[in-house]
Amino acid sequence: MDGTGDTRRALGAFLRARRGRVAPERVGIESGPRRRVSGLRREELAQLAGISVDYYVRLEQGRATQPSPEVLDALARALDLDAGERRHLATLVGTRRGSAPAARVSPLLRRVLDSLTHLPAYVTDHRLDVVAWNGLAAELFGIADGAAGRWNTARFVFLDPASRVVHPEWEVRAGEVVGVLRVSAGRYPDDAGLSALIAELSAHSAEFREIWASGEVVVCGHGRQLLRHPVAGPLHLDYETLNVPVAGGEPGLAVHVFSAAEGSAEAAALAGLATV
Repeated sequence: MDGTGDTRRALGAFLRARRGRVAPERVGIESGPRRRVSGLRREELAQLAGISVDYYVRLEQGRATQPSPEVLDALARALDLDAGERRHLATLVGTRRGSAPAARVSPLLRRVLDSLTHLPAYVTDHRLDVVAWNGLAAELFGIADGAAGRWNTARFVFLDPASRVVHPEWEVRAGEVVGVLRVSAGRYPDDAGLSALIAELSAHSAEFREIWASGEVVVCGHGRQLLRHPVAGPLHLDYETLNVPVAGGEPGLAVHVFSAAEGSAEAAALAGLATV
């Protein structure tokens, strides 16, 4: 699949997907009945970015892999990329980082998780494998004992029907998951485990294939999620993602912490689940 294992193909796939997202009318181009492409044509984007059509074609085909910062900025503006998408574009044309560095759950991080008795919290690696969690997260998401390294958020969302119960706003969560995997695939193109996961999801989920093809890039640092628990019912919870870097400053593990405003019905529900 485009976007894994070969950063040149990933760059071309990302540019094509983002080019297809730009409405011609938004950039002053009339879209008549004979127009057969969605989004912009290659020559239209090249003109907007101020680069030659030939050079842009070579970028999409993976034959030009080191565009200058000025070209990247011009493409980002023409494609109307947000901050996360700009960073992903820069990653795809930057130094090839290969496989991800080893990251482990330290005893201190384990103690931190256990101390959050009224806050669901779990830890994922760059493949979205859940490598640690506390009791309230296990109760809220249905993580079984002994699942460390075997419970994967992406597999749960796309391959387990229960995810559509836990995540009533499933489409939003699915887009976030794909976006995170795309960022990881760009950062670690030689990670065999990550490539295998993306291939597995592509083979078994048409919805994953569709969202992946869109070029979605999402970096979810904080926000709100709607979750449903079989006893507590629907819960609107705030969440924050805290990054635990490894040696050299590389992104290592992500700690996802959920909470509710003091005195709210959700806070009372979490307190009740903590006693289960």
